[in-house]
Amino acid sequence: MTTGTKDIFAGHAKLERNITLLAIFAFLAVIIGGIVEIGPLFWIDNTIEKVKGMRPYTPLEQAGRDIYVREGCYLCHSQMIRPFRDEVERYGHYSLAAESMYDHPFQWGSERTGPDLARVGGKYSDAWHVQHLKDPRSVVPESIMPSYAFLAQTPLSAGEGGTMQGELKALRLAGVPYSDADIASADDDLKAQATDSGADLARRYPGAQSRDFDGQPGRLTEMDALVAYLQVLGTMVDVNGAAAQEMLTGEQGQ
Repeated sequence: MTTGTKDIFAGHAKLERNITLLAIFAFLAVIIGGIVEIGPLFWIDNTIEKVKGMRPYTPLEQAGRDIYVREGCYLCHSQMIRPFRDEVERYGHYSLAAESMYDHPFQWGSERTGPDLARVGGKYSDAWHVQHLKDPRSVVPESIMPSYAFLAQTPLSAGEGGTMQGELKALRLAGVPYSDADIASADDDLKAQATDSGADLARRYPGAQSRDFDGQPGRLTEMDALVAYLQVLGTMVDVNGAAAQEMLTGEQGQ
């Protein structure tokens, strides 16, 4: 062992035996590491690459998302498919960061009781979702999910004072690109999507599905909103094309 190596070991042993010095150097190491990792984020416009097809939720979908969060659905159902073979084979393409760019808060998670719902949109019919929410065990015998039948009987009164305009304004402050026209038309859009009468809605929200979601024409219920939200999950983005572009961008940046 060389003299220099011995000096290094002696200095390190001295540092380990001195609690004050060890605390100071550990603190410095954390500060330096934090600056290196966090600092660059202040010099870039966005940490998430935008992908084609991604759009903000419609007022009806956002109202459904609010109900989803309110009822604690996220406690048992994550919306994050990890890039592992077993996950992809069961749930579909792994989740992309861009798919949650307008979620406040996002619904990613580390534990599931029920299946992941990141790509549940279009997998089942509206009638299946309604029946599953009313009586889960009638369609999934082993389910332990409670019944949410009351949603079909609860009129949708979204947002403060029964309006979505305030919520869309708040989400715009958080970075969701709702336009003035989107906010002004929020309440009309809410009703139009549930009655399949919104041509302007489709123009401002490409790919938005408009129809009676809960099977009760003439009534706008919380079931309409929740099913509309479930049916849009994972349907906005061509994940295979977006993932390929994301990989290409990463390679070009190296």
